[in-house]
Amino acid sequence: MSELKEKKVQAEDSEYSLSAVPKDKKVQGMWAAMVVLVGFTFFTPSMTAGGNLGIGLTLSGFLISMIVGNAFLGIYCGTLGYIGQKTGLSLDLLAHRSFGEKGSFLPSAIISITQIGWFGVGVAMFALPVTELTKGKLPVWALVIVTGAVMTVTAYLGIKALAVLGSIAVPLIAILGVYSVTWGIQKAGGIMNVFGMENKMTLAAGIAIVVGSFISGGTATPNFTRFSKTPKVAVTATVVAFFVGNSVMMIFGAVGGAVTGVADIFNILILQGLAIPAVITLGLNIWTTNNNALYTAGLGVSNITKIPMKPMVLLGGLVGTVFSVWLNNNFVSYLNLLSGMIPPVGAVIILHYILHRGDYSREDVKNPVVNPGAILAVIGGALIGIFVSWGIKPVNSLVVAAVIFLIWEMAVRPKQKA
Repeated sequence: MSELKEKKVQAEDSEYSLSAVPKDKKVQGMWAAMVVLVGFTFFTPSMTAGGNLGIGLTLSGFLISMIVGNAFLGIYCGTLGYIGQKTGLSLDLLAHRSFGEKGSFLPSAIISITQIGWFGVGVAMFALPVTELTKGKLPVWALVIVTGAVMTVTAYLGIKALAVLGSIAVPLIAILGVYSVTWGIQKAGGIMNVFGMENKMTLAAGIAIVVGSFISGGTATPNFTRFSKTPKVAVTATVVAFFVGNSVMMIFGAVGGAVTGVADIFNILILQGLAIPAVITLGLNIWTTNNNALYTAGLGVSNITKIPMKPMVLLGGLVGTVFSVWLNNNFVSYLNLLSGMIPPVGAVIILHYILHRGDYSREDVKNPVVNPGAILAVIGGALIGIFVSWGIKPVNSLVVAAVIFLIWEMAVRPKQKA
């Protein structure tokens, strides 16, 4: 490749969707990394999940579920965040190593379809209640177009735009959340009066809700930490986002849910007399998460098509916007099914990195076309996650995928060395 052509490709692919982030481009400091990832976890469904926990659990049950679930997310996502920073590779490029050049299309397709779908659902989650609140004065179609376009543009601008948006949105969401919690505690006459006296759901169910709220999105952590200055920055920002950030969202939702008996955070804020702040918060909340979702989808489609990420972000944003209301009405259960297939991908990527760590720093290592062990691990883990209701479904799928992949590695590696 000529020097001129190489420079042109780099200019077109400023987000490094087709190559590792060079060391001199790993400049993201602690604050920038943190607001991007915390903005990702400041997710409306996480608050709604918290609302369900507040309605169904006692104070101690809620705290145990939240701490255990988010500790698991922090460890899982922190490990992926470390791998992303050390290698400079996106989730999809990491999949080249563990799944193979063509095998990586499977995780890329699962993640891209899921994230574009959730992007569309997020657009509808904002447009529909705002239309209802304004009694139709702001029509759904207009809100969908404007919301989808604005969110697509900021995702297109890349990782720097995500950091700027997060710096604005995260503090505002936190302020309103603290106000909402304070209102709920005062309304109940003290924190000890907020929650019920008996658990209406099991702790396993509570932990499953917490883990399930963000394990699929958290699997994409390498996409954001690959720009971090150091592994310490990447891991700290990730753990804060998925342990502290997600816990904060759960608390915001749980207190409001326990006091009002309503799980949906938008309706909780309306009942608290916070209609305008509810619209602002809902918009910012969905915006930060949707940006990261579309960014992740763009990287996945780029891996399959070999076209740089930014045009793929525009395509994903267009599809998600056009089908947003339909996705919200008809596709959520399917998206949940696809989301259940993502944790096994993370398990395979983590284990492959641990077992083949030295290969990741070498440029002469040839990736396989397809790694059957990785494919079998994802299929096996997904089937368990879908059909086995015992325990914590996302953890079940992750553990089964890990076991299958380890068995395959133990069977194949000795033959490769022979």
